[in-house]
Amino acid sequence: MTREKPCVLIGVTGCIAAYKTCEIVRGLQKAGVRVKVVMTEHATEFVGPTTFRALTHEPVAVGLFDDPSDPIHHISLAQECDVFLIAPCTANVAAKIAHGIADDLLTTTALATKSPLVLAPAMNVGMYEAAATQENFETLRRRGVRFIDAASGYQACGDVGRGRMEEPEAIVSQILTLLDDLFGVKRDLVGERVMVTAGPTVEPIDAVRYISNHSSGKMGYAIAEAACARGAEVTLVSGPVSLAAPEGVTVVPVKTACDMLEAARSAFAESSIAIFSAAVADLRPANPSDRKLKKGSDDASLASILLVENPDILKTLGWEKKPGQVVIGFAAETNDVIENARVKLEKKNADMIVANWVGEGRAFGQDDNQASFVLHEEVIDLPSMSKRDLADRILDQALLIAR
Repeated sequence: MTREKPCVLIGVTGCIAAYKTCEIVRGLQKAGVRVKVVMTEHATEFVGPTTFRALTHEPVAVGLFDDPSDPIHHISLAQECDVFLIAPCTANVAAKIAHGIADDLLTTTALATKSPLVLAPAMNVGMYEAAATQENFETLRRRGVRFIDAASGYQACGDVGRGRMEEPEAIVSQILTLLDDLFGVKRDLVGERVMVTAGPTVEPIDAVRYISNHSSGKMGYAIAEAACARGAEVTLVSGPVSLAAPEGVTVVPVKTACDMLEAARSAFAESSIAIFSAAVADLRPANPSDRKLKKGSDDASLASILLVENPDILKTLGWEKKPGQVVIGFAAETNDVIENARVKLEKKNADMIVANWVGEGRAFGQDDNQASFVLHEEVIDLPSMSKRDLADRILDQALLIAR
């Protein structure tokens, strides 16, 4: 079974550093993490709940009775999260948690959660260095609360010293490391750029008709999501599909094969791994009409449609491959699957072909897939598995090829 996305609940307290929390949200999302936000009322004076609602696409909790459908909101939030991060965490909120005071939604959730609690303090240097604050921090550390310690520097009040909330990139990195430790999430694609093509292309006959191939796009979208979760910067060049864009992935929508080649070539130049899973139409009408061809008046045009070859995207870019780049293609076959994939591997100058048996309800539109990896030196046959699991196996193999 593929594990669902890890969930990080971010608590936002009343501090000017709250604006930085927006960057933390985006950084975690880009890594494939689901993010929810709970705020104190004072925090809403710095950043409004609408901002976090727009970023997370999740309800943002402020009051204990915000959600009439969930009368025990602090318990459901505590149970849902895998990690509870409070960033920024004020001296006041740290003191409340240290002494078991639960007088709002955020602190009641902190008291109820059994997941790892992480505090990223932010406050004036005098408050940070105060004996009471340091004693509260020490109490929390003894209880197992993790800290992302405050940094030194210029503060909003004009003072200089310890108390600035750590930078968002560093906080995101530490939370992702914690998630790795908790769930064994791979982060082996950090620093890599991955390009994926997905879905079908559509080649217009006229304003309403077109030629296309079967493809739901599910495999390509699963690869893009998996690569993003493993830390890669991902560009997904997608034909028309009915799938939501994976969180943190740059999606470039296209329609025709010529459009896809142009978009893929642009992303390919900067990519270390390129995976071509799109079902590109081999042919296109030579003379598409910009209006609907009508029966009766346009019978001749409808009876005979001149077709021309589309560009072979995998072959074109495969032969433009630079040293160190990994190129992986797909082959959807109904017979002689391995033999056809071997031919494709050589002709396209690819490093691996993912060979799929299609037809009879297999592959197209399904959530599971059975495939073989056809490489220059060997063939690896895989059992049937979810497309998300297969996506990770493809990325594992891409890294082996790169080495």
